[in-house]
Amino acid sequence: MTFGIGLIGCGFIGRFHARNIRDIARGGANIGPHDVDYHAVCDRKADRAEAFAKAAGCEVATTDPLAVIHSSKVDAVYICTETLEHVELVIAAAKAGKHVFCEKPLATNLADARRMRDAVEAAGITNQVGLVLRYSPVFRVIEDLMQRDNLGALLAIQLRDDQYFPVRGQYASSWRGDVKRAGGGTLIEHSIHDVDLIARLAGPIDHVRCRTRFISGHTGVEDTAIITFEHSGGHSTQLSSIWHSMDDRQSTRRIEIFFEGGYIATEQDYFGSVVYQGRNGEAVTLTADEVLSRYMSLEGLDPVDYDLRTLGGLCDRAFIEAAIAKRPAHPNFADAVLAHEIVEACYRSAAERRDVALAEIQGN
Repeated sequence: MTFGIGLIGCGFIGRFHARNIRDIARGGANIGPHDVDYHAVCDRKADRAEAFAKAAGCEVATTDPLAVIHSSKVDAVYICTETLEHVELVIAAAKAGKHVFCEKPLATNLADARRMRDAVEAAGITNQVGLVLRYSPVFRVIEDLMQRDNLGALLAIQLRDDQYFPVRGQYASSWRGDVKRAGGGTLIEHSIHDVDLIARLAGPIDHVRCRTRFISGHTGVEDTAIITFEHSGGHSTQLSSIWHSMDDRQSTRRIEIFFEGGYIATEQDYFGSVVYQGRNGEAVTLTADEVLSRYMSLEGLDPVDYDLRTLGGLCDRAFIEAAIAKRPAHPNFADAVLAHEIVEACYRSAAERRDVALAEIQGN
């Protein structure tokens, strides 16, 4: 049986997924009895679509997204365009009964994100969102370490996320500098990953306190967001989200997690090492190889029969396997809407300069 995939949007993030889909279609992962056909690519620039198609061996290159969505040879659609375009493409794919992988953020605003969630749920299709930190070996291992019995109460988490303003360099596009097309700045466009991660590691969020700053000259696009989250467990976490102009500084995250009897930290966000310190002087640094080995064990991945070249594309493998089986995938649109609700609470807090309860947003 052949399972066809089409990709819409051949920009920076589209290249990431395109490479993974290509490797999976060429047998780079144990995907089961189905043949995966990377069938079509679409971009507003015909030459870029044609280059993608040539590199992947796709049959179709087009500038018409509806041609991909309505193709009888396409079973699942990847939507990797700029954020403003997500909503109508997702709704069209849902109406066509196609499984959907959509990049984050879902939409430029919460109302549209909820419309998209409702559309894919009503259609009964497999849906997944590109919150790729859910598949990070580093954070999956940290999540497991946090379950140790002797750590005591969680006291605080501090997360810093910084990168250069993504309107140049490897991004090769300017749309993230336009609030109408992006919905905002570093918080919604980049740190929606971080709010999803914090809720996952620290539990449900009750209140947020956020302050933003705008110095880059892009109206409505914040380059700094400093947030304190108050959790239902009684602890607080902090996020510093920053877009700067140091083009030679690599995008990075640093997280420190403090317990009554323990400490966990990393300066990596996907592959890398983790520091762990426990009671009575217990201290260890897990190397990148040790983190990867633990991750594969936690996820039931066997190095003997799994091609490590596609490990960075586990989110794509998970989606394709779920879509073939017609079962739910994760993180799904409902997970992403929760992240959007947290982001909306942060923006309201910054605009009104007050603490905002998440219930205020979820009640609307």
